[in-house]
Amino acid sequence: MLAVCLDHWRSASRLARSGGAKHGAGEEHMAGDGGKPDAGSPTGPDADGYVAMVARAKALIPELRDRASKTEELRRLPPETERDLHDAGLFRIVQPKRVGGAELDYVALVDCADALGQADASVAWNFANLASHHWMLGMFDQQAQDAVWDSNADALIASSFIFPAGRARKADGGYVLRGHWPFSSGVESCDWNMLAGVVSSEDEADGIEYRIFLLNRSDYKINDTWNATGLCGTGSNDVWVEDAFVAEKMTVAVSELTGGPTPGSVVNPNALYALPVFSLFPYVLSGVGLGNAQACLNDYVEFARHRASTYNRAKLSDLQTTQIKIAEASAKVDAARLVMRTNCIDAMADARRSYIPDLAAKTRLRRDGAFAVQLCTEAVSLLFAASGARSLFTSGALQRQFRDAHAVNSHLAFNFDAAGTNYGRVALGLPSENLTL
Repeated sequence: MLAVCLDHWRSASRLARSGGAKHGAGEEHMAGDGGKPDAGSPTGPDADGYVAMVARAKALIPELRDRASKTEELRRLPPETERDLHDAGLFRIVQPKRVGGAELDYVALVDCADALGQADASVAWNFANLASHHWMLGMFDQQAQDAVWDSNADALIASSFIFPAGRARKADGGYVLRGHWPFSSGVESCDWNMLAGVVSSEDEADGIEYRIFLLNRSDYKINDTWNATGLCGTGSNDVWVEDAFVAEKMTVAVSELTGGPTPGSVVNPNALYALPVFSLFPYVLSGVGLGNAQACLNDYVEFARHRASTYNRAKLSDLQTTQIKIAEASAKVDAARLVMRTNCIDAMADARRSYIPDLAAKTRLRRDGAFAVQLCTEAVSLLFAASGARSLFTSGALQRQFRDAHAVNSHLAFNFDAAGTNYGRVALGLPSENLTL
């Protein structure tokens, strides 16, 4: 824990010295009001566009929150919600400018998911997933990019990055892929899918290769399996592929996504498309847990300000236990936000100077992403327990926030045992067990 604090204290200090954090004298940031210092917000020619995009996400909060129950009932995003996200340009925040995208810095995924997560974690989850796939497509060969964006630059792309779920064999001009992938979030709304697989060779000396395959909807089948207790509205269904041919140019090897120039860098030279994809993978979705925790904190503070105890009529705001719970939960949320944003901002700075992190740094990114989301989950659990019987009513948002927090935390990217073990192994001089780094 001390190492985490020191790492990020140094990063925050660098940002402050460079003028990244600017706040007027006397500004107040009260716990639960959602007003957090944005240390290291992007500057330069895209700064106004960045601020405007985050503002658009925040503007959707009231309406998305009102639709949350409907979203859960549908088990997928309502059409009007997807239309709102399209109209706001949110799905295209990290898509290349050359095809009409915003091409914002990577931290935009955290900040916009944070905002949308304060309305509904399911919406934020699908937004972050589907937006990030435009970023990843920008790293594929130009032929793959053209196949998708030439016909529809707004096309949505689903994914499932569970490599053992798919098996591929080399064929003339490409690969033949088959497999069964779970957890393909938002897949019903998508025209394309990025599916991970293991390429094996008849010659054992060649070993195996992790590769991502871009398939059109006509090449896979969707199995409606998503009946979940958390993130209910994400429609994270299963996908089946039966011996589909995938052209070489419609694939990318994981070894090409570990940092530095990618096949797509020829047409997309921005440092955004030279980031180490799977080292930063947790930050695609970590903002969802952050926004959900912030909403839970906001709601608890508002409730405590105006309510009295059912049993002795004491004002909740006067109780020391209430005050301590708010302090602890807000500290966890603020610390998580600092870790997430600092790592994303630092990663962009590294990519701009063509610096590729070593394996120790990559495992630290994975460790920090899991730890930050764990902090968010702890904050929600703390406030859920502090809310007493109020937390039990399905008519309120708290029970959904609790379920969603634990659903987010169940993602493998946020499994701290896995991330922590691998970080410890590398720190001790042992080989990494994560083959995607």
